[in-house]
Amino acid sequence: MKKKIIKTLKISLLVGICFCIVVIVGARLLIVEAAEGRTTSEVSHIPHRPAGLLLGCVEFVPSGGENLFFRHRIDAAVTLYRHQKIDVIIVSGDNHRKDYDEATDMKNALMRQGVPEDKIFCDYAGFRTLDSVVRAKDIFGQTNITVISQEFHNQRAIYIAWQKGMDAIGFNAKGVSRRYSLRTMAREQLARVRTVSDIVFGVHPKFYGERIPIP
Repeated sequence: MKKKIIKTLKISLLVGICFCIVVIVGARLLIVEAAEGRTTSEVSHIPHRPAGLLLGCVEFVPSGGENLFFRHRIDAAVTLYRHQKIDVIIVSGDNHRKDYDEATDMKNALMRQGVPEDKIFCDYAGFRTLDSVVRAKDIFGQTNITVISQEFHNQRAIYIAWQKGMDAIGFNAKGVSRRYSLRTMAREQLARVRTVSDIVFGVHPKFYGERIPIP
């Protein structure tokens, strides 16, 4: 009897592992396919669009060191602006408490590199990529946008935009070494599963609010 129970548990565990693998791989394929041919690291390949959507992250890692994801996203956004590929930048990030404000940190970093303050629009309710993309359409009125982040992140944002009836392309910020980004990439696999799940079940952003017109 005991051997039979153990065998059943092993089979159940194996089935569970196989299911998780299928779900993860399936979500990845859906997202990569949706973004196929819609991201680039070459600024010359980016057409002009009214707004760029800069996806937020923290400026410093918990140890106090510089977050390279942050630095490279800022550099990418500045590059697009200087090459007149975008007119304004929507900075979307998490601001769930007073001492945690991704949007303002990114805005300040952009201004330090010469982007005028009146060309930057902050979205303080970009708690997740879904929120950032949907709010870019529903709050800021943008349906044709250039998403700015690392390639893996752009792919997920483009998938969401496609599902929401938006025309999005991605400008890929410089990546980060595998050693530095191992934890981030592991989280990304789960984030892709959650993203597909959110679309299937019609999940909405946490907050909406009044529309903010962009000239």
